[in-house]
Amino acid sequence: MGTTRRATVRPKRIPGGRDGRRMLAIALVDRTGSGLWASVSVLYFTYVSHLSVAQVGTLAALAGAIGIAGAPLGGRLADRFPITRVLVALQLLRALASFALLTTDNYVLLIVFSAAGGFGDRAANVLTKLYATRVSGPDRIRYQAISRTAANAGWALGGLTAAAALALGTTAAYHWLLLGDALSFVAIATLTMRCGEPPSPARTVATSKDAPPASRPPNPWRDRTYLGYVATETVLFLDDAVFKVGLPLWIAHASAAPHGMAPLLMVLNNVLVVALQVPLARLATTTAATRNLLIPLSAAFALGGCTLALSATGGPVTAALLLTASATAFTLAEMLHATVSWELSVALAPDTAQGAYLGVHGLAPSIQRSIGPLAVTAAIATGPFGWTAFGGAIALTCMIQHRLVRRPLAQAPLSVPPVTVSEH
Repeated sequence: MGTTRRATVRPKRIPGGRDGRRMLAIALVDRTGSGLWASVSVLYFTYVSHLSVAQVGTLAALAGAIGIAGAPLGGRLADRFPITRVLVALQLLRALASFALLTTDNYVLLIVFSAAGGFGDRAANVLTKLYATRVSGPDRIRYQAISRTAANAGWALGGLTAAAALALGTTAAYHWLLLGDALSFVAIATLTMRCGEPPSPARTVATSKDAPPASRPPNPWRDRTYLGYVATETVLFLDDAVFKVGLPLWIAHASAAPHGMAPLLMVLNNVLVVALQVPLARLATTTAATRNLLIPLSAAFALGGCTLALSATGGPVTAALLLTASATAFTLAEMLHATVSWELSVALAPDTAQGAYLGVHGLAPSIQRSIGPLAVTAAIATGPFGWTAFGGAIALTCMIQHRLVRRPLAQAPLSVPPVTVSEH
């Protein structure tokens, strides 16, 4: 009796080979350092720099606005220069900005240094995404899920360390957390130097001895559908502001829950991503299936807003439970959106202008960093109803995006073969 062999081929465990694995290590170190700082940055500016709620929100908004230029600039650089070399420079810029924050409590300088770090972070994110897309090829959704798992393991480790440091309740503890963040950027710059340079279709054309093509590469600034897609993406990225600004300030000023829950909810966020990001990515077997994930994504945002609103109505235990439920819902939204955003942003971008298109897409999280703190502080100022409206508005935007991308995706070829995301 013969044996039956499976017709499908199991893909490589880590797409991208050696360089793919190195980038995963970079993601882990990067987010461990960021986890030390992101979960306590609002508290640092409140209790160490002695800024008011309005000042903290304004600082985050202005720094985010100044850093917006990082995404499109990073995308254009990626089509012209080696990605790895630009990444090293950006990571060193982030390190210098973090070190500089330790030197002053001057409000203007805090904005300047935060903006420099935000600029480097936004540009580095675009280049990292483009690098992963090029080295992983058709396995990009699976690689994205694995990369987010590694990154969120780092976030969780950094967040746990931050929670332990907060127990000390000293200014020195906050300073050590910020120092750890700065040193992590130095470490990842060193690791990036060892990564190979992936092929770039755009730069191959630019440096070839052959005659250049008659037509110029597509311009994302003239692609109305892509610009509309990026506009909706800006709203969908607001879950970032919920965890970094909204939840800490809501806990500190409008909830009966203990202040120590802020970093713990960040840890919960990252633990859930580590556990569920790869399994959820298997739902995105095709580009069309990825688009349909916008429907459950809409429900997750609405639920997160409602439970966060209800957390203001009870005592410490009830508030803690509802805050946990809200953090879980927003984390589910984050994971679904990460998968959808990664695939659709690439599927809608022409191969000959990927850097430019992804740079424009990078404006969405960059702009969110500016408007996000203002949106969540406005929700806090409005009270429980503000959070309900906040979640409902994002849910509606999910459905708008679902309709917006239907036609261009129907005209595009299948982006991801089913085997790349259905196998473990």
